[in-house]
Amino acid sequence: MDLLRSNLSRVRIPEPTNRIYKQECCISFDTPRSEGGLFIDMNTFLAFGKDCVAWNYEKTGNPVYLHLKQIRKAVPEDRPSKKPTLLAIGVDGGFDNSESEYEETLTIVILPDYVTLPFPSVELPEKVRLAVDAILMAEGAERKEQVAAWIADKKQTSSYAVNLLQIDNGVIIPPSGWKCAKCDKKDNLWLNLTNGMILCGRRNWDGTGGNNHAIEHYKETGYPLAVKLGTITADLEAADVFSYPEDESVLDPLLAEHLAHFGIDFSSLQKTEMTTAERELDQNTNFDWNRIQESGQEVEPLCGPGYTGLVNLGNSCYLAATMQVVCSTRSFGSRYYMTQSLKMAFEMAPADPTVDLNMQLTKLSHGLLSGKYSIPALEKDDNANATSTTTAKQEGIPPRMFKAVIAASHPEFSTMRQQDALEFFLHFLDQVERANAANPELDPARSFKFGIEDRILCSSGKVTYHRRLDYILSLNIPLHEATNKEDLEVFQKLKAEKISEGKKVSSDEIVRPRVPLEACLASFSAPEEIHEFYSTALKAKTMAVKTAGLTSFPDYLVLHMRKFVMEAGWVPKKLDVYIDVPDIIDISHMRSKGLQPGEELLPDGVPEGDREPNKPLPDEDIVSQLVSMGFNHFHCEKAAVRTSNTGVEEAMNWLLSHMDDPDIDVPISQEAEGAEALSLDQSKVDTLISFGFQEEIARKALKVSGGDIEKATDWIFSNPDPSSLDLDATTSNTAPTPTDAGLPDGGGRYRLIGIVSHIGTSTQCGHYVAHIFKEGRWVIYNDDKVGASVNPPKDMGYLYFFERLNS
Repeated sequence: MDLLRSNLSRVRIPEPTNRIYKQECCISFDTPRSEGGLFIDMNTFLAFGKDCVAWNYEKTGNPVYLHLKQIRKAVPEDRPSKKPTLLAIGVDGGFDNSESEYEETLTIVILPDYVTLPFPSVELPEKVRLAVDAILMAEGAERKEQVAAWIADKKQTSSYAVNLLQIDNGVIIPPSGWKCAKCDKKDNLWLNLTNGMILCGRRNWDGTGGNNHAIEHYKETGYPLAVKLGTITADLEAADVFSYPEDESVLDPLLAEHLAHFGIDFSSLQKTEMTTAERELDQNTNFDWNRIQESGQEVEPLCGPGYTGLVNLGNSCYLAATMQVVCSTRSFGSRYYMTQSLKMAFEMAPADPTVDLNMQLTKLSHGLLSGKYSIPALEKDDNANATSTTTAKQEGIPPRMFKAVIAASHPEFSTMRQQDALEFFLHFLDQVERANAANPELDPARSFKFGIEDRILCSSGKVTYHRRLDYILSLNIPLHEATNKEDLEVFQKLKAEKISEGKKVSSDEIVRPRVPLEACLASFSAPEEIHEFYSTALKAKTMAVKTAGLTSFPDYLVLHMRKFVMEAGWVPKKLDVYIDVPDIIDISHMRSKGLQPGEELLPDGVPEGDREPNKPLPDEDIVSQLVSMGFNHFHCEKAAVRTSNTGVEEAMNWLLSHMDDPDIDVPISQEAEGAEALSLDQSKVDTLISFGFQEEIARKALKVSGGDIEKATDWIFSNPDPSSLDLDATTSNTAPTPTDAGLPDGGGRYRLIGIVSHIGTSTQCGHYVAHIFKEGRWVIYNDDKVGASVNPPKDMGYLYFFERLNS
């Protein structure tokens, strides 16, 4: 006790603002349930496992720790399983985690000799007792973040509900026998709460659902709210109310009054229809879900090094699937596992290692690759008198701290909403590149990076070149290149017949287009006509032809299949298509040759008198193609100008990454004027110069980013040779510069090593699963479930990861 009293100055009583970690070690994935328990530093309130606590003592000198140890209790009987009603895990109404109960023991431990004192004990100093009580009473930092994210995703009250207009037209709705007012549909019916019209819902791709009459009625009238008939019961909060202008399911606090207006007594109605959320959950049983997750297959569970699952934190499968593949690559495995120990990363980390990307990425890599946490789990349904047995299923590790770090610079990833795996992958690599900026030779993200060169040949016979760097090769899917066109025609006829008869198309009758990967790669390199291209050689607008190629071949080539297209209202829709992907591909023919002997570059210059200063003109061909995809016309013009009319692909990529920009609707001319004025803001220029950038580049970056220093910095990093970019010209007369200098390069033969597949109708919902080729076999990683794959869905991937084969 005297030893403890002599160290009281190193004990703090936590305040409400302190973050207290008590669920997981900040260096490893040890928890209070691990063999050695968890040690909470009573000065910093960081938690450490048995193998790591001594490192913290060496680094900080903090000797006093609260030791938590939890031992599992036997469960007397099986818990009844409830059917989920939410796309969530571990929350009320979501999937049941079937958590076991644990008995907790607490002790005070003093390092370096691990002197142990019991808790609770009246002999302990009051300061220690108060500190321990405050730690135990406080909500853990991990739990706080999780709860905050869940709250953000609850169904919101509609802003149209309180002042909803209801027309007094004498309409009385009967308790049953409903039918669409514009067709014969008798299910999936929606009651418009303004005028009492009963209309059918949206049509699904396979002909099921409705005939779109309810949403068409909204477009004609603007009446905002509708409730799904068959979901109205005495529990009004469970009724499915949809707001068309808000484009989501909502709460209507006055639903009882709104129903009474049409004579509906909700207390006597029975539930006969699934809500929108329940129908989405029901998709778990359809063909795609079962095929990608290999449901119904005898999948052999796997454990050991490299076979560790990731616990779903709530729609975090996009992160899990992506990181499983990334960490399986030699570049990331070497950087964050083979050559960097947990202790080394901790010693380099700041005072709070939970906010350090290098530390948390090292922690995640060790957790996934070491095999320490990939061990068979104890059965959770043992009865009180039975001996515990083991099952090959593992519990997996929760990537909480890694997710918190990677989301710190991208607020959308901090929510519990589903995200796009591609967007996450690119954001992750960007953060890794920044973290390794001081030592670029150690940057594993470079193994994915490569150069792309666009060659534009105008009718004068002269050329111009544009180069850029990227981490992924994004490919269009040319549906007209499908190899099963005859089968598709037969299916379309069958589908039309079934719809006319009011029948549904069964999953085993569905025929999807099959497009070879070679056709997708060919579409990337295919010549593309550019109309109204201003030629500085001809001093007039003419037609040009653009071709694209790769200037370097990365160690790992990631192919992104553009399965999502934009519908009206900027809603992404998924193409239902199969891609035939071989195990080995050769892209040697896609290498760009650069400026060739005999080629003449287009001279400098801009159209004389054709455009006003700071008012670049968008390429109408690019704009029209983007508009035909469903994008806003003004946004398309802006995208064309922002990408210097390089092409449709570049403009669409710009659009997808700038949809949420606050200035997306600001006219281009105003932006140009504003940017010109901002160029006079010397303080911002000086700030960028202090970062080490040249003044000319700093001014150019501020001009294109609207004066935002952070965006300007991003622009400079994404344009490795920004000094060669002429923002006011469509062409350049300089030869291509080697922007890909120092990047990995080699032959063009690649082997497929990983697939990230998406299940669902859009990037905003559904589920992601990874398949990885490891030790001569395919392995499925479905969150915390890891097993030998029986039938990997190679034709259903969203992201394909290829490793370059050495000659």
